[in-house]
Amino acid sequence: MIKRTSKKYIDNLLQNNTTWNILDIGCGYNASKFAKVICDVQDLSNHYQDKKFIRLTEKKLPFKDKEFDFVLASHVMEHVEDIDFFIKELERVSKKGYVELPTMLEDNLVFENKKDHLWHMDFDDVENKLLISKKVQYFEPVLTVSTIKKLNGVFRTSLILELIWEDSINYIVNESTENAFKKISILNLLKKYFSKRLRMLFK
Repeated sequence: MIKRTSKKYIDNLLQNNTTWNILDIGCGYNASKFAKVICDVQDLSNHYQDKKFIRLTEKKLPFKDKEFDFVLASHVMEHVEDIDFFIKELERVSKKGYVELPTMLEDNLVFENKKDHLWHMDFDDVENKLLISKKVQYFEPVLTVSTIKKLNGVFRTSLILELIWEDSINYIVNESTENAFKKISILNLLKKYFSKRLRMLFK
């Protein structure tokens, strides 16, 4: 089962379950304060001296089956080459968890995402299914990470997917890009906008 949630709901859930063994994977320097174990490909042991830090050196997560009550993977999945394997590993090491992902819109807006992200993410609210497809850059990015974080305060639901799962993650991967739209030119869009505005001014 996987469905939409909110970061606020997740924070309240974890705050009210202090006995849970919680893993935060791929978090960089921004681990959840509720996590008891941190796992990352970087050596961040000095940064997380008050928590158990484990460096990820292999494809398989270095944990036992169902070792954790909850696992957090925030802005990680879109970077992973073998996404099927990664999802299966999340399901293996934990009973449930939270996944945070950029929407296709956010993915196309941000400069840093252009080369770092491999997958687009969407969510089917009827089937409660995560839809994963090969990333397509529909237009040239125009925003930095710091700018998009500011916009998240107002447009979060348009820019971020917040998902909670239990037992398993219902998903489908489409690796084809055959049906991708023709690349959109931001410059052409702006030209059309200003052209229309000028016509309205001189009516």
